[in-house]
Amino acid sequence: MFTLPQKEFRMTTACPGSDSIQGLPSNKGDGLERECSRKPDQKLLKFYGVGDPAAELSSSSPYLSSRGSVIKWFWDSAEEGYRTYHMDEYDEDKNPSGIINLGTSENKLCFDLLSRRVSPTAPLSSIPSSEGLSFLGFPGMLPPESRLLASVAPVLESGDPPLPWGPRSLPSGLSQSDMLQVEPALLQYPDWRGHLFLREEVARFLSFYCRSPAPLKPENVVVLNGCASLFSALATVLCEAGEAFLIPAPYYGAITQHVYLYGNVRLVCVYLDSEVTGLETRPFQLTVEKLEMALQGANSEGVKVKGLILINPQNPLGDIYSPGELQEYLEFAKRHELHVMVDEVYMLSVFEESAGYRSVLSLERLPDPQRTHVMWATSKDFGMSGLRFGTLYTENRAVATAVASLCRYHGLSGLVQYQMAQLLRDRDWINQVYLPENHARLKAAHTYVSEDLRALGIPFVSRGAGFFIWVDLRKYLPEATFEEEVLLWRRFLENKVLLSFGKAFECKEPGWFRLVFSDKTHRLRLGMQRVRQVLEGQPQLADGAPPCQIQEPRGPHR
Repeated sequence: MFTLPQKEFRMTTACPGSDSIQGLPSNKGDGLERECSRKPDQKLLKFYGVGDPAAELSSSSPYLSSRGSVIKWFWDSAEEGYRTYHMDEYDEDKNPSGIINLGTSENKLCFDLLSRRVSPTAPLSSIPSSEGLSFLGFPGMLPPESRLLASVAPVLESGDPPLPWGPRSLPSGLSQSDMLQVEPALLQYPDWRGHLFLREEVARFLSFYCRSPAPLKPENVVVLNGCASLFSALATVLCEAGEAFLIPAPYYGAITQHVYLYGNVRLVCVYLDSEVTGLETRPFQLTVEKLEMALQGANSEGVKVKGLILINPQNPLGDIYSPGELQEYLEFAKRHELHVMVDEVYMLSVFEESAGYRSVLSLERLPDPQRTHVMWATSKDFGMSGLRFGTLYTENRAVATAVASLCRYHGLSGLVQYQMAQLLRDRDWINQVYLPENHARLKAAHTYVSEDLRALGIPFVSRGAGFFIWVDLRKYLPEATFEEEVLLWRRFLENKVLLSFGKAFECKEPGWFRLVFSDKTHRLRLGMQRVRQVLEGQPQLADGAPPCQIQEPRGPHR
């Protein structure tokens, strides 16, 4: 992760979020988290900031163009912790004192399921037992599918598959000859939008899982090698150099790089804060008032805003926008003729049913369908971040064609396209094996980490979606500065555990960290032990300011 300089402006009017839809739960039961030790520093509550990546560049190489120097600067300044981790990566046998990575948002819980789906040689006996899947003492959290999957493995290997949920689901998911087919067409140049068979499968897949009111159309689908390429392509075809997108902050910081390196497009942060101002507000809540203020501020600085980026479920907050909120944000964008890029890369990683997630494609009416562009990928929901598969759905044919032209540089091989089509069409395996098991494991891992945080008296924000918890460590900072935040982050790294600090997400309150929990039992346990060691060695600040409350909503947004 990296940080960029921002032009900051004071908040000129109060923005309590009076139009908010979601109310907080009562102060009793599982939803209530520990109280915040301090109110946010009012000096930090700015309402927007315009990013200028090139302003940070202090030197250039004689061998590079000015553009090349900026690109190199991104590499030099970005992801220091990630590179350090790869030089000293934890391995239970080979490097037990290496760094545990709780900073990179990857799902490492279901490789066993995926390897059997894509490999014809993996033995069924490697299916974990119900006891092994109970994940640190939470066996009651596993659905019947988990115990059933483990119990039928010996029977399947004996050649007799009496499966109670139908003859096609598990056998077809584990009989892998369908993933290995090679045809001449797969080795030749494809349609740059993606092979038609894959785009048809993506349209059916998104129609089903996004619950679209009408079937989605293959001609509106473009396939690229991941959402990073999608952000880059969309920024390039939608904006002139120097123009900008609005984005609620904190946000996944790499988007800054995605939209800037090719398109020279900037981000205007819509700063959110943790303060809860009433029963109808929640921490880090996005409102239309905040969007309006940020847009007006950017316009007053002469910055042309061309669009709005929404991440739903949100990264790093794990927040979920209700259908009513989505409609309000889209109406705001229509009033100002802004494109809306909706990143739904975590849409199938909502492990709390009560969270009430809805895709933007499920809305009965999009206010401006020609300016609404939806992206999804297998990186998160299927734990395939190394495979590089992403897809765009847009009804704007001009946008789809322009993005497809860039697929010459960001396309997928024909073999990968074929495998993706086979995977996405296996609805039985996805619904009856993969998703129930994945959600159960995510929920168990989340429970383990959240219980650890509660035991330490650490507040956090979590909504039951994604792979991470947004953790409030402000009381461990001697001073409320980003310099102290980075020092605490380095102490974690020195103690061989990698987290992500809040400034990397453009959070305006120093002391927030993203902690990823979607990892195997032994790594998660050891990582949390190392986190605890660092925090127990840190002095805590006592603050007499009235506390705020960080809560974990238990019901869907109204």
